[in-house]
Amino acid sequence: MRAVLERHTRPRISVAECVRDLSRYVCAMTASDAWSQPTVVIVTGLPGTGKSTIADRLAQNAGVPAFSGDWLLGAIAPTGVLDDVDRAVTMQVYEGLFEALFRRQLMLGQSAILDCLASDQLVDRWSAVAAQAGGRVVTVECVCSDERVHRARIEGRQRNIPGWHEIDWAHVEFMRQTTKPLTVPRLTLDAIDPIEANLSSLLSYTGCNR
Repeated sequence: MRAVLERHTRPRISVAECVRDLSRYVCAMTASDAWSQPTVVIVTGLPGTGKSTIADRLAQNAGVPAFSGDWLLGAIAPTGVLDDVDRAVTMQVYEGLFEALFRRQLMLGQSAILDCLASDQLVDRWSAVAAQAGGRVVTVECVCSDERVHRARIEGRQRNIPGWHEIDWAHVEFMRQTTKPLTVPRLTLDAIDPIEANLSSLLSYTGCNR
């Protein structure tokens, strides 16, 4: 009887209020799982600096997908489309795949995490793309300040990415010499710091509410 009385005495709300509340709920579900605005988090840095580890942890905490460059290339390399092409063409394919993926996410009102190599120019371009779709870009650079630790990470890792290969320290040195330092606003995370501390800094920097 009490339940019946409560049901009949509960204050009524207007149709407009119902629509307003429902809209808020839908926005909360579709705009972004962890951010109030659809967000593209670019996690960049040399190989072996912990990009994938921190990107994956952020993805698990935020509930959004993390797209990995090495996994993308591993998916297409066995087809032979990258055979006998120079690095510039490979990078165009690489960047194009990422852009298509995060554009699609933004179209759905959702966020994405990109585990990739990014230059100032690429960050600026992707920031413009995200802004046009009502999103934003947050950049994170991973480094390893201890060369011995960095080299050990490279020489000891086995990621077992289908279709893709591991690299050696010589390749890291080559990339260090040919990659221009970032100057865009960013958070810098050092692989020698505890992963939990880095994750905490990343969650705070991106404004993740989880």
